Amino acid sequence: MNIEEFWESAKQNKLSLGPMGEGAADSPLLSNEALFHLPLLAMFILMMAKGRKKPRIDELGQTVGECIERTLAGFKGSSQHIGWSGNLRVRTVNALAFLELADLVHVNQNTKFISTTQKGTSLYALASEGEGNLAITLKHAERLYGDMNRETQIRLKVL
Repeated sequence: MNIEEFWESAKQNKLSLGPMGEGAADSPLLSNEALFHLPLLAMFILMMAKGRKKPRIDELGQTVGECIERTLAGFKGSSQHIGWSGNLRVRTVNALAFLELADLVHVNQNTKFISTTQKGTSLYALASEGEGNLAITLKHAERLYGDMNRETQIRLKVL
């Protein structure tokens, strides 16, 4: 197909290009605000709570922030340290409250550890299967969360 045929085909099929330049999205990267959306935070909490090393409720905001920093390319090597963000911590608490109300996680009142319910484990399995962006991000985050836990264990053994 030459260029003339292309343009003729585009005209017949009524194809058009969206707006480009100023105001158009230049990249598909998430903004800081998008990172704090409850569904994404809830999936990170489910991912952590379903593993062998359960997160403690008092460490959750910092741990979610560190996991996001390591998982999403825009934050690797960044000086933003979103684990210390007050906004992130508030939204993490909101995401945890939602997960508890939806009976997807359980917080042990004695130990303060968070664990998934059967329903939460099933939901996470459904979200992390396949090859979509969410599934790939969750699998990557899961591996990095394991790395974070191993690093902590190594640090404790060295001290």
